[in-house]
Amino acid sequence: MADLRKPIAGLVAGAALLAALVGFEGQTTKAVIPVPGDVPTICNGTTRYPDGRPVKLGDTATPEQCESWLRINVSKFEGAIKKCVKVPLAQYEYDAYVSLAYNIGTHAFCGSSIPKKLNRKDYQAACETILEFDCGPATEATRANPGGKCYRTDKPLRQIKGLTKRRFHEYKMCIGER
Repeated sequence: MADLRKPIAGLVAGAALLAALVGFEGQTTKAVIPVPGDVPTICNGTTRYPDGRPVKLGDTATPEQCESWLRINVSKFEGAIKKCVKVPLAQYEYDAYVSLAYNIGTHAFCGSSIPKKLNRKDYQAACETILEFDCGPATEATRANPGGKCYRTDKPLRQIKGLTKRRFHEYKMCIGER
């Protein structure tokens, strides 16, 4: 497997990753709140426009804008990952981590244990860690119970079935099975 790994600087998101992201995120040309407690989202998971403005409810977009923003956003996440991961990756590993970062944000990705595990070449443990990121926004009524997997005192979170499925797909991608 090591021979499939290439310097991260030379890796770029391909069509398979873009298609996977569209499948995970869906596409809506009207801004929506995807799950209770989340922020307004448009197109394929866009929460901020390329110029940095936040998406607001009532905003609309064309399918062409959605495709353009997806590519721009993926490029931003790729750049951020390349700053915190310094070891070679296989394309499928790279795609899995870009997908994860696209969903949780670069700060959460680079601040997680994944880059640390990767940078010490513990590739399997890094892939397994993807499965931990299946908690998402909740309301006070739907938040996880104290002691539960997703419980935090600073903000309400809950385990989201769609994220559990997505993380399993990203994990399988990461280990080269998708």
